[in-house]
Amino acid sequence: MRRILAAGLFFTPLFLPTAAVASNLATDASTPTEVRSVSTGVIPAQVLYAPNIDLPFNESIPNNAEVVLQLNVDEKGRAEDVQVVKSPNPELDAPVAEAVRKSRFRPAALDHQAIAVPMTLTVVVQR
Repeated sequence: MRRILAAGLFFTPLFLPTAAVASNLATDASTPTEVRSVSTGVIPAQVLYAPNIDLPFNESIPNNAEVVLQLNVDEKGRAEDVQVVKSPNPELDAPVAEAVRKSRFRPAALDHQAIAVPMTLTVVVQR
């Protein structure tokens, strides 16, 4: 028992200088620090205005039909490169895409500046 205690007391002074050097490095204020800007994150685009779509009555168009589109919203809130990805009826594609082109969006923002972003939009067509 005494031998273990003696060995412990013998090695303790060896660890103290190392701990002291390590603590000095952490608190040394003379080292230069790099300044980086912090991003606030991307705020997504939002639909501000969407026109109504007048469609002729057609039994082949189901109620609450969903048309999925991919588009880009530019810095001014306009829809560009509108493409229909999924549609229950091809008769819906052109009128829905045209309505999305006429829609207005609040543009996405990064660090409080408007940016263009890609967007997937689902339009629900009700009879």
